[in-house]
Amino acid sequence: MNRTDSVTFDAKTSSDRTVMHVLYGMHTLAWASMYTLAVIAVIVNYIRRSDEHDPLYAAHHGWMISTFWWAVFWAVLSLPLYLLFILPGVIAHAIVGLWYLYRCIKGWLRFTNGQLPR
Repeated sequence: MNRTDSVTFDAKTSSDRTVMHVLYGMHTLAWASMYTLAVIAVIVNYIRRSDEHDPLYAAHHGWMISTFWWAVFWAVLSLPLYLLFILPGVIAHAIVGLWYLYRCIKGWLRFTNGQLPR
């Protein structure tokens, strides 16, 4: 007997799909809440990813998690630019914010089309 024959996967429901859309929406609109929505969404991403058996959903959870942590990394790394003058720091954080928004929208569109995030 093949191992996959004995393993049953939970079928994805429309509520699972809705949760993913809500998470992408929270990440995308995080700037409006001073990134509080992103922190909440990434916590839910970690919780949902740990129980995920579907490779598409697991990949998208991982995509959102890595997008969040890379944005945090680059935002913290660019903080010293504010010491030079306000403008370089603002430009750096704007670039990080736009990159974050790009990754969220790209992942959301690819999820909507049933594709892996990369």
